Amino acid sequence: MSSGDSVPIENTNINTASGVKLDEHQKLLVGSVLDLFAGRPSLKKLSLWKDDAMFEDPINKAMGRQQYSAQWYGLQTAFSEIERLSHEVTSSGNPIKMDLKTRYKVKGLGTEKTIASVIQIFVDHSSGKIEKVEDKWDGNIPDSGFANFFKRANALGVPKAVSVPKNDEEDRERGN
Repeated sequence: MSSGDSVPIENTNINTASGVKLDEHQKLLVGSVLDLFAGRPSLKKLSLWKDDAMFEDPINKAMGRQQYSAQWYGLQTAFSEIERLSHEVTSSGNPIKMDLKTRYKVKGLGTEKTIASVIQIFVDHSSGKIEKVEDKWDGNIPDSGFANFFKRANALGVPKAVSVPKNDEEDRERGN
């Protein structure tokens, strides 16, 4: 992938652990992922992902553009407030690893939840695009039959409930 000139990233101040250095492309990918976790998706940011990429956290296992796009746009639907409390990139390898702490406030209920995550960003060597993002709450992702069933059901259901813009114009109309 070329430079991120055509991908507007809001989170450009990337905190890194001592000794960790990111190249410009890694900064673009990390910044875009931070934007996504902040509920600031856009089609241009998601263009940094492979079509068959995967996003997984303890409640989702979204495979393919339709499913992972809906997950990211769904944050705007589900939460009235999303506040990044801290982040630090701890490894610039593949995967890129980052500690992230975020506070979410559920729309309509006012319930708040702070999630401390270990994020892993896997990058496809040939395309330079994101092929997988793992969001490990408190450092893990449950891997049982029931947990996997629930994650897949969620990943399949969210795209039916959350619309994803079809083009840049629709994206702009939503403020993205």
